[in-house]
Amino acid sequence: LGSNPSAITSLKILFTVYILYSVSLDRYYVGHSKNILDRIKRHNAGWSKATKAGIPWKLMYEEAFDTKSAAYRRELAIKAKKSKIYIESLIGK
Repeated sequence: LGSNPSAITSLKILFTVYILYSVSLDRYYVGHSKNILDRIKRHNAGWSKATKAGIPWKLMYEEAFDTKSAAYRRELAIKAKKSKIYIESLIGK
């Protein structure tokens, strides 16, 4: 960023919708986060009851959004499909 203050104000924190895959469970997990790298580390450290059994999880897909509400709506839309086929079409499998 250097010494350009306008660069700092133009930064935008993005929210990410992500899809993880567990080989051991052959399952996908859909979530959203402001800090995707930290969130994946927490999933793989067993901090989440919903994903603890599937460790290790591999990131398969991510989509960025300007707002938390937009990311959450997209997460819910993906989950509403209740379709492994739909998820695999998103990730290009």
